[in-house]
Amino acid sequence: MTVSRASNPTRRQRDGTAFVGGFGKTTGDSDLLFVEGQLPERDGTVQHHLTAPEQLERCLATLESKLAAHGSELEGILQVTIYVTDMDSYDEINAVYERHFQEPYPSRTTVGVCDLLGGAAVTLDAVVALE
Repeated sequence: MTVSRASNPTRRQRDGTAFVGGFGKTTGDSDLLFVEGQLPERDGTVQHHLTAPEQLERCLATLESKLAAHGSELEGILQVTIYVTDMDSYDEINAVYERHFQEPYPSRTTVGVCDLLGGAAVTLDAVVALE
């Protein structure tokens, strides 16, 4: 039996972080900020050599910087979606998440995926309430 994939890993919607295609990085012109496709980047390069938990740390550090630019903090996050290429790293990723957020945690969905842009193991989206 042949299993077909929903995506082909040789096709990219963007190459690295320079080309964003139809994807935005942040959107919103209201009291909500939508951050999408937050990759584990440093100086415009995806840090794909890091472990999945280290990549999530990088994503969250960048997210904190973006939020600070909007006068917000992690406490303003309402919802997070984490995409991960290896669900075996779930427990380690969860530990990172718990270190960065306090109870009551923002709602979260963790999605296992085949492939992420730039060879990343983790990326995230967030919905943030701006006050």
